[in-house]
Amino acid sequence: MKKLFLLIILIVFHINLFAQDLTNYEKPPVFPECDSVQIQQTKLCFNNKLYQFISENFKTPQNVIDENYKGEVAVLFEVNKKGIFNVLFVDAMYNELKDEVKKVFSELPQVIPATYNGNPTYAKYSISIKIPLVDQTSGSNAYVAQESVETINPVKKEIDNLNESLKTFEDLEYSSGLNIPFTHSFYSVFDQKINLIGTNNHTASKPYRYSEVAPYYDLKERRDKMIKGSGSWWNRKLFNEHLVKLQGKDYWFTVNPIFDLSVGEDTDADFNSTFNNTRGIMFQGGIGKKLNFYTSVFESQGRFAQYYNQYAESIGKPSSDTEVGIVPGRGIAKRFKDDAYDYPVAEAYLSFTPSKFMNIQFGHAKNFIGDGYRSLLLSDVASPHTFFKLNTNFWKIQYTNTWMWLRDVRPEVQEDGAFLTKYMANHYLSLNVSKRLNIGLFESVLWVDSNGRGFDINYLNPVIFYRAIEFESGQDAGNAVLGATAKYKWNDNLNFYGQFILDEFSLEDIRDGNKSYKNKFGYQIGAKYYNAFKVNNLMLQIEYNQVRPYTYSHPSIVLNYGHSNQSMAHLWGSNFKEVVLIGRYNYKRWFGDAKIIIGKRGFDFNTSEDDGNYGGDIYKDYFERISDVNNEIGQGNTTDSFYLEFEAGYLVNPTTNLKLFLNLKNRNFVPDVDTATTFDNSTVWFNLGIRTELFNWYFDQ
Repeated sequence: MKKLFLLIILIVFHINLFAQDLTNYEKPPVFPECDSVQIQQTKLCFNNKLYQFISENFKTPQNVIDENYKGEVAVLFEVNKKGIFNVLFVDAMYNELKDEVKKVFSELPQVIPATYNGNPTYAKYSISIKIPLVDQTSGSNAYVAQESVETINPVKKEIDNLNESLKTFEDLEYSSGLNIPFTHSFYSVFDQKINLIGTNNHTASKPYRYSEVAPYYDLKERRDKMIKGSGSWWNRKLFNEHLVKLQGKDYWFTVNPIFDLSVGEDTDADFNSTFNNTRGIMFQGGIGKKLNFYTSVFESQGRFAQYYNQYAESIGKPSSDTEVGIVPGRGIAKRFKDDAYDYPVAEAYLSFTPSKFMNIQFGHAKNFIGDGYRSLLLSDVASPHTFFKLNTNFWKIQYTNTWMWLRDVRPEVQEDGAFLTKYMANHYLSLNVSKRLNIGLFESVLWVDSNGRGFDINYLNPVIFYRAIEFESGQDAGNAVLGATAKYKWNDNLNFYGQFILDEFSLEDIRDGNKSYKNKFGYQIGAKYYNAFKVNNLMLQIEYNQVRPYTYSHPSIVLNYGHSNQSMAHLWGSNFKEVVLIGRYNYKRWFGDAKIIIGKRGFDFNTSEDDGNYGGDIYKDYFERISDVNNEIGQGNTTDSFYLEFEAGYLVNPTTNLKLFLNLKNRNFVPDVDTATTFDNSTVWFNLGIRTELFNWYFDQ
């Protein structure tokens, strides 16, 4: 396979094996010692002198000797118009071999340049250096491949010029405007470093860009420490590197496969096993210094634990014969075989950084606002959506504006089979008040194409108050919510954080203490303890969330705070309270996570005797509420929820975040009354597999 790979490189560079016969107009480069030989012997003399110099000056690195490595180093180089050797590309098993080749070639003496039609020109060559070194000056070991010399017509040099621009891959990803794939597990690796007292950065708006994190934590250095120093081409690609990586003068890109392959067992299911079969491809890169791009395409089939399958079908409410549900966080699912799902997903974005103060992104993916495991403002629990984001940083301020195109996929709101489009615009202002305290202000408005207004240009203004626009447009024209965040750094290892969300508020009802439906709000408080109990890389987290009934809902049921039948905030919607306990530990390539979630939730009964709206389903019209007053969290079909999850595994490839994992989930769901949609359930779900971890997947429904 390696030889095939090298052959492809040679073809790309238009290099012919072994020099062709020189015409009367072409003459190859000449070492001074070869100046007196006959023209027919010039090439052979060049080969011999080159390999002689390499054999006399090349020092095989000690680690290559210690590991008894046998192989080859492929080198592409040119001799320019001045007779100076320049290395264009090196492919080798060890970085030390690459460095040694570059050193040796930099020491080569200046030669008489190649000529074409009597004029100096460049000449390109490919050689293979055998390791351990052998005599390659003549006989079967001799190997020099020469490319034709420069022609007069400059148009014919375009491909050559592109080839000349290729450079050794420098991992520009780690300083680019690309997003670091947002997973709670991976972000915990560097979370402590970006939360040190006195750092003037902002941690709520996610995903982070590599360029944001680079000043505080060196992700490339972390990756390099995990690199395994030996192995075949396949081993390097599997355990260390991108599958394909290419860098030129003004561009770079990588290509990698995506896998999420697992099998498992659900003790509560009436089928034999669970599985997930995801294959895909990820393509990312940069053009110039300011523009980056990312695309990932997933083709997936899966059958999950019984409770998760039932939830996927309950929120799907199929609008066609082929649709059977929505896989939470991923997308619309069609039937696969008799009891599984087929759910393709695609994500992509462009990231443009015109200056150090601003980043602009347009794409189809997810965003998140908050420092906790949950977000009550904007979360990543729903399916990917189209967005346009403007992120501005200056002084102690970060200002994030996000405009989103969402959809309502319920059959009752579709027109001619087309999903209803909804629009959302968010402002989030983050201010570092001091070296310890950060506060943030949030506002959001959601609207639909009422009266043919489409994407309302009023909401494009990045600095105006949305609530004021809502009043100008009519209160039924949009659904606006307000929020606030705070974070306090007690010390370098202990942070406290919180959120507050306000959907509707009545001061008079607060004073009366009558628990009115009008007081729709929620809050979050939490803490993170890094290097807990002086154990390096151990992070502990505790978080409390609660949201009052009817929050995020609206009299116009299409103006709820949701997308594709999922919440854009907390995945439980509203009318709940919960405690979240999390522990995460990393050691070299090994990792372990533990999670406990204890909650109290209020569901609707959804029976002919009681079909009232108790405030937990954000997709219901809250004017159909059960009462104007005495509304309490957990009202309705009160349900106690317990969720326990352990996961351990091995990081196979730190460059692509490919992981082997073993996962165990225990879920207990105990409502006061068993109904068709809410019933007593106890599940133990065991999984093992391998996945490229690029996003959060929430099974704690």
